[in-house]
Amino acid sequence: MIEKVEGIVIEERDFSETSKIINVLTKDRGIIGIMCKGAKSIKSMFRSVTGKLTYGYFNIYYKKDKLSTLISVDIINNFKNIKKDIEKISYASFLLELTSQVYKHSLNNSVYTLLIDGIIKIEENFDPLIITNIVELKYLDYLGVMPVIDKCSICGKKTSIATLSSSKGGYICTSCLTTEKIVNEKTIKLLRMFYYVDISKITKMNVNPLSRLEINSFLDEYYEHYTGLYLKSKSFINDLKKISIKE
Repeated sequence: MIEKVEGIVIEERDFSETSKIINVLTKDRGIIGIMCKGAKSIKSMFRSVTGKLTYGYFNIYYKKDKLSTLISVDIINNFKNIKKDIEKISYASFLLELTSQVYKHSLNNSVYTLLIDGIIKIEENFDPLIITNIVELKYLDYLGVMPVIDKCSICGKKTSIATLSSSKGGYICTSCLTTEKIVNEKTIKLLRMFYYVDISKITKMNVNPLSRLEINSFLDEYYEHYTGLYLKSKSFINDLKKISIKE
């Protein structure tokens, strides 16, 4: 049965000397494995449309719970800006890897929209770290470990919020504060805004450097503490940051 599915390539692997298999996260059918015959051949029409980050309509011989076969791809967005910038590529690759894990955990098709919206904003030159953090925060819902960001995670008090704590699960009020590092007041408000914002409707961003750093640090620690996910692409991003600091 021939079907046309909207999706994005999140993984690819060699199958033989000339062919490869791609995993496509689709809008409506979850992750589909697709055989791309001859895709590694220089003259193949599949060569340029089967790499990671390919976003389009995939025309396939669909086989449920088995490998489908690729017929053709109609590109929706080729993400030219991302593909010529190592920082953008790094964050986009991280989001692909993270989304794959989140989908496998939750089996919720909503993660597809979050991924696409996030990558489009990175393509449009919005700060890739901030966009990534917004997606990361929203994904915690699907992983079942969302931090408490509407009241104190200890006592439930909704006023006098003093800081964020990854180990204590979210907001901490002044009464429950012990040895936690105090974050910027704007950081507390921004984290909540990140959770509720519709990524597709973002038209501008004004995030001060301190809050940018604090939110990213909180999310890194939170993911490490609660999700059990280890992502190679995140390590690469951290290595890139170290290089840029040295320069």
